[in-house]
Amino acid sequence: MINFHILTLFPDLFEGFLKESILARAQKQGLVKINVCNLRDWGVGKHHQVDDSPYGGGTGMVLMMEPVDLAVKEITKDWIPKKNRKILLTPQGKIYNQKKAGDLAKYEDILLICGRYEGFDERIRGLVDEELSIGNYILNGGEVAAMAVVESVFRLVPRVLTKEEATRIETFHDGLLEYPQYTRPEDYYGKMVPSVLLSGNHAKIEKWRNEQAIKKTIEKRPDLLDGRED
Repeated sequence: MINFHILTLFPDLFEGFLKESILARAQKQGLVKINVCNLRDWGVGKHHQVDDSPYGGGTGMVLMMEPVDLAVKEITKDWIPKKNRKILLTPQGKIYNQKKAGDLAKYEDILLICGRYEGFDERIRGLVDEELSIGNYILNGGEVAAMAVVESVFRLVPRVLTKEEATRIETFHDGLLEYPQYTRPEDYYGKMVPSVLLSGNHAKIEKWRNEQAIKKTIEKRPDLLDGRED
């Protein structure tokens, strides 16, 4: 089982995401638990303030250190050492990928801190184990990034997917894009399903799929081949 803890100013954004499809089923089965925490619960003063204007001037508001620090301490107070990960979702983080998803799936507790507004008080970075980014573009906040991390990690938890190969043989496995997939009809206005897939020869089908995966990766994402040993 894996426990996700999402610290956000907009918890309602996760409502639909958590109640649909495989993720909803995994939660019902007790394979995944997701705790969405409202940062404002740890806000400062009677107005539960979580942000303030930046020192030195500038536009926008900056998330304050105190609310985040208090939230992190409370959320993680009972965590078992070395079995958890605290993550700040930020454009300054390392680019997230499938390998990192696999690494995170080994932990029992994962805290995802979502930013908003102009950014974080720099001292907040000292509260986490690492910083991650889902790409070189700007979002309104870290909520979409948090959903991407949850989506990619929870499906790697044992028994979440009904077939083990649904995890093993797919895009980005072994650094390759997924091979082409086809279903009925065999002939759609002259557009045919490759004959090898209809042959029933599993050895030939496996060879064809591997060749097609390599071909597609070379054509569309040659960068994924960097560092592969074969």
